[in-house]
Formats: sequence, structure tokens, C-alpha cells
Amino acid sequence: MVSLAEPHYTNQGIKETRALTVNIVDEAMLAKADRTGCVSGNNTDKSTMFAYHTEGTGASVIDEDPVVMDCTVDDIYETEGFDNFICKIDGVYAEESVLNAAGKIVYHTLKPVLFEMPTYEYLRIGDVIGKCMNISK
Repeated sequence: MVSLAEPHYTNQGIKETRALTVNIVDEAMLAKADRTGCVSGNNTDKSTMFAYHTEGTGASVIDEDPVVMDCTVDDIYETEGFDNFICKIDGVYAEESVLNAAGKIVYHTLKPVLFEMPTYEYLRIGDVIGKCMNISK
């Protein structure tokens, strides 16, 4: 699910095309991503902020992004002030540098950045603190 505040410019395009991409930002592209998030598409043409191409759904895939999920919107739930897009992932595009030999994403290599909404802070992915189903043993 991708939840976006109702006034966002991009929501109308997602509703019309029923497609979107989820971009996993790393520290190398954080400054550009931050700038993109700080301006409104209602006032600024963001299409020139990143080089991009399209894949299966026709939504923009940012060229320099290390991991991008190309999604089709299956359903939309509107709640007070938010549009909530229920998505199916149609394709995942990842740089080889963040994949292991089996083709799986290695998050220790990728080092994705998280955005924490209430404080408006960016956080690094931390260290492994335990293995699932083993912590309580």
C-alpha cells in the first residue's frame, strides 16, 4: 500500500493510469530526492529532476535509483485527507551492485534511507539485531 496526502499532484496521475513506482532511495541520491520531495508538482515540473525511463506499467523508473518497484494499482481507498493505493508489484529493477549471487537484494549493501514522518528525519538502516524466530529462544 502507498498512502499519499490527498492534495499531492501525483495522486491524480496515479488514479488515471493506475500505475506507480516505488523508489528505494540510498544516501547517494538523498539530496536530490529530498529536493524533489520539498517542492510541489502543482508548482514545479518534477519530470526534469531525474533522468528516467518507463517499463511495463508505463510509470517512471528513475535511472540512478538502485531499486525500483513498478506497480499496478489494484484498488484505491480514500480516507480523510489521504488516498491509499493498494498495489501489485509487476517488476523490480535493481542495480547488480546491490544483489547477491542469487539475485536477491542485499540491504547491507544497498543501505536504503528511511523517512520518518512525524520528525521529518532521514534514518539509515541499522545493524542486524537478531534473527526472526530466534530472539525469544
